[in-house]
Amino acid sequence: MLKADLTKILKDINISKKEFANLSDISYNTVNNWDDETKPIPAWVESWLYNFIKAKSYEEV
Repeated sequence: MLKADLTKILKDINISKKEFANLSDISYNTVNNWDDETKPIPAWVESWLYNFIKAKSYEEV
């Protein structure tokens, strides 16, 4: 996952990087420092976001 992808998904689901950091129990600085080359976004983030979006859709039902 690229940083641009993360930014778009967070915007689409209406949560900030700070909220994402709190929800996933990691520091905001860590999230903010992820980039595409030197500190890539960990693989678990994509599945975490998928599951978060899925859970939110069940709440709306």
